[in-house]
Amino acid sequence: MTDRATGGGGADTALVAPAARLARPPAALDRALDRIGLRTPLARDTALAAGLALAAAGLLWAALTIMGAIDGVRLPTGSAVALTVVVCLQPLPLCLRRRHPTGVLLAVAAAQLAVYAFLPATVAFQGVATFVAGYTCGLLLSTRALVRLLVVVSVATGLMSGAVSGTLFDPQPLPGSDAARVLTEADPAVHLVILTGLLSAVGCYAVPALVGRYVATRRDYVELVRLRADEAVRAQRERAENAARAERTSMARELHDIAAHHLSGMVVQAGAAERLIGRDDDAAREATSWVRTQGRETLDSLRMVVRALREPGPDGAGRDGTYDGAPVPGVAALDRLVAAERRLGADVALSHEGEPRALPPVADITVYRVAQEALTNARDHAPGAPVRIVLRHGSSRVVLEVANDPPPGGSGRADGGASRGHGLLGMRERAQLVDGRLDAGPDGPGGWRVRLEIPLTGETGRAAQGTREEQ
Repeated sequence: MTDRATGGGGADTALVAPAARLARPPAALDRALDRIGLRTPLARDTALAAGLALAAAGLLWAALTIMGAIDGVRLPTGSAVALTVVVCLQPLPLCLRRRHPTGVLLAVAAAQLAVYAFLPATVAFQGVATFVAGYTCGLLLSTRALVRLLVVVSVATGLMSGAVSGTLFDPQPLPGSDAARVLTEADPAVHLVILTGLLSAVGCYAVPALVGRYVATRRDYVELVRLRADEAVRAQRERAENAARAERTSMARELHDIAAHHLSGMVVQAGAAERLIGRDDDAAREATSWVRTQGRETLDSLRMVVRALREPGPDGAGRDGTYDGAPVPGVAALDRLVAAERRLGADVALSHEGEPRALPPVADITVYRVAQEALTNARDHAPGAPVRIVLRHGSSRVVLEVANDPPPGGSGRADGGASRGHGLLGMRERAQLVDGRLDAGPDGPGGWRVRLEIPLTGETGRAAQGTREEQ
């Protein structure tokens, strides 16, 4: 935000810098000015001042010619030449109108008073530069500074025009009178000249200034609309990026859970099959078959996640949130998960406490994924250790506990998978999505426990109730 006032006080603020309110001309004219060498604002303002000087001189001589032909009033040659010089010099301060609009307006107004001094009291000529100076001040100055300046210029112009007319062109000037006495004792015609000067100042300075103020307000409004549109676009882009980032995080979590669980089990079973080859071919074939089945299931799960990353098409997500009939695993799949672990030789026990209840989809898959990741960590860091899974269904919360004993012989690590860097992080992120709480840490001498608690009150409880009603 920048101060509107330039060369004067003011508390107004503007979205557009004062100098920037003097907009560039249309593209065609802009290119034409560039071709003739007028590329900078100063050069263009100088050309404007020169053009206005020539125009003012032409208008002056046309007015003098008409005045002499119709009214028979002719100026002395010296006065006509001096008047022409003043009229030509009056627009020259416009070269600095962008930097010093107040000074430019005062200089133009002073030159206009000099014009009054060379004309009869009954004749008035207004230079074109006054309109441009008034418009520039309205465009660049604050409202308060502009009002003060216009009042000063208007009053000074009216009084000075009356004083000049009364002292220089009164047919019977008062002997020994000064300017103050002229204003109080002069002929009423001088008072009429003062009033005419005031009205002329209002028309020549105030009206163009009001036009400039309107243009400045309009440009500020347009700039404000543009800024708000840009902010809306940026906010929309940020929301889209945040949504995409959250979706990528969710998909990365799904891929990690799928790969970490299934692939680690396939590695274990493949190693067992390799050791059985040549010793127990039937067992080796059974292990190889399990690896093939598990690989197919892994591919199906990966396809489901990858398909979710794509734009939904005719074969995309259905109303139930599934993709091509691929179900999302939940609490109901815990038995199948435990059976798969047991086929790998793990000692896993699953027990349910309380009355089973339907969970919201997000909470349902959270329970499954946390149990899956906890089993994977137990397999990696406490191989061969017994694992106990307890799922407690309460009236206000669901609690999942996965605990493993220390590995036989003390082999393995009791860090719960922290070294991988993604398992615990993914479980905690899933718990946060459902306003749950995840605790993971050592359990007894050498063991490890993961506890997930999901409240069913508030939004989660209402979602669960809606799910039960639908079922």
